[in-house]
Formats: sequence, C-alpha cells, structure tokens
Amino acid sequence: MRIVITGATGNVGTALLDVLEAGDDELIGVARRLPDTTVARYRAASWCAQDLGEPDARSKLAVLLEGADAVVHLAWSISPERGDPPMWRSNDHGTRHVLDAVVAAGVPRVVVLSSVAAYAPAPRWEKVAEDWPCDGIETSAYSRGKAALEALLDRFEANHPEVGVARLRPCAILQRRAAGEFQRWLLGPALPARIIGDRRLPVPLWTDLRAQAVHSADVAEAIRLVLESGFTGAVNLAAPGVLDADALAGLVGGVRVPAPRPLVRAAVYAAWRTGVLPLHPGWLDLADSAPLVDTTLAGTLLGWRPRYDAASAVADLVAGLRTGAGEASPPLAPPRGDGRLPRLRSLARVRPSHRSQS
Repeated sequence: MRIVITGATGNVGTALLDVLEAGDDELIGVARRLPDTTVARYRAASWCAQDLGEPDARSKLAVLLEGADAVVHLAWSISPERGDPPMWRSNDHGTRHVLDAVVAAGVPRVVVLSSVAAYAPAPRWEKVAEDWPCDGIETSAYSRGKAALEALLDRFEANHPEVGVARLRPCAILQRRAAGEFQRWLLGPALPARIIGDRRLPVPLWTDLRAQAVHSADVAEAIRLVLESGFTGAVNLAAPGVLDADALAGLVGGVRVPAPRPLVRAAVYAAWRTGVLPLHPGWLDLADSAPLVDTTLAGTLLGWRPRYDAASAVADLVAGLRTGAGEASPPLAPPRGDGRLPRLRSLARVRPSHRSQS
C-alpha cells in the first residue's frame, strides 16, 4: 500500500515506522518539523514538511495524497509552548484539512488517532466499551478537543460513506524514546528528569486515582492490524492492568504521600501559572475523570495482543527519563541539559511556559 502518515515524527508515528519499515509498503511521512533522515526508521519513509493548520494545507495535501491507499492521521498538538501554533489551529483546522484532502484525492481509507479522553466520565472503576458517549471532560482542553474530533468524524462518515474510517482510542501512550517529549510537557527545566524513579522521591497523589497506560509499540501494532484487516469503526486500546495511586507512585518515585486532589491541583496551578512547571492542572482533571476502557473489541476483531502491561509501559518511560532517552526527531529530541541557567530562567519567568489546558 501507499500510506501517508501525518505526525510521523511523534511518539506513535515513530513507533509505527518501526512496525512498517520492514514491509513493502510505500511510506510518506508528513510533519511540521522534519526528522534526521539518516536514522534508519526515518529513512524508511519519504517526507513532506507541512504545517497542517496553514490555510493552504488542504490543497497541498490533496496533491500529496493522490494515489494513496490509506492515510494515518496521528498529528495532534498536545501541550504546546507559548510560541507554538495554538491547539485549535493545529488540531481542528489541521484535521479538517486532512479529511478534505482525503476526499479530494479519493483516498479510500483513513485511520485517526483519537483518545479515551474523548469519553464522558463513568463510574470510577467501571470499564466502558466503544459505545460510551464521547462528551469529553469540560475542564480539559485535550479532552474537549478529542470529543470535538469524534463529532467531526461522525459528520465526515455521514457525508462521505465511500471513505472507510477507523478510530483508535488509546489511553496514555508511553515509551522510553518519548522521554524528551514528556520531560518538556511535565517537568521543564525546573526539575531534572533523573529524579523520576528515585526511591527517595515523595509523590503526592489522591487516594482514589486510577490509571491505564499502553506502550507506543503496541499502539503501532494495532494500527498495522487495522491497515491489514480493513477494520472500520472505533476501538479502545489499553495495556493489561489498572494502576492505583500506590502502584503509580511506586513506579515514578518512592512512597506516595496522600494528598487531596484539590490541594494537588492548586499547587500544580500555581506552578504552571508562574512558569515553574509546564504541567497544567487540566491534565490532573483528565487523569481523575477519564474512564477506564474495555479492550475486548481490539482482541476479538483485530487479534491485538499487547506485549507490555500498564506497569511495564510506565516503567519504560521512567527509564527513559532517568537516562535522557530520545529520538532523532524534533518532538522526541532528548531533553536539554539541566544546568543552573535554564533552571533559573524557568524560575524567573513568572508566566506560563505552555498554553492553557483549561
């Protein structure tokens, strides 16, 4: 097949290139910032530098997509810095441009990376199937964006039944090579990434927190199975196991310090508002309210068998943070040094370093 992959330099895109590079498919990567194409996995694709949110992106993409058998749309702005394009431009406009180009070029299939964040809250320990409402979580910009994506895909399918649409709804997607990206999203210069996983690190978490995770390689394998099988519809992706607050604290640090969620949220908001940390409290709201998901459909219809459980996926990311792991692409580049000057600059910023997630 001729497969066009948007966001091919990111967390999932890089893992997907690993999965597909050994095959005979023609791979075309689309990214705002191109990777180092001397690296094997990125050398497996031809590349197009394109900001999907630009007004003329639709026409350029339509030319690029001519003759494609499938488009895998992974590009999504998650936690942009203040100088990056705004999320609505990259996500909403970018997705509309991709879908318009799919129709214009006559591409028969599109695979879109959605998220469990699109779902409305559910009973805390109940796992929901793919028919759960995609109403999102009001206090999370990421969740609202994914819920809007689902609504956009509903309209697209109604208007263009000739295009087969598959929607993947994974939980938190983790891997060692994404450590640089996560360091910039969560810690910034103020906190050295090597402290994550230190057994002496106290971790303040609320008692009823629960979390699922999935490894990037397993998400990439699910996409391969979707492309191979011609699957259309929605499918949840999560690794085996649900992590409670104590298990999560044990993976990312040492002993959990019981703390009420409002107190943790207030502290995170203060750190974000003053620019000390990039993490916005909207991510805590999402972590607390996003439902757990059932993955029976992925196993029965796709034959998906994840290689990593939830704890292993988290541990792999933690190992990457401790060792400064990364990849030869701008989104996954290893974190910059934890020197005193960057740390002092972050502490003296007195304004958010990243855009609001409210």
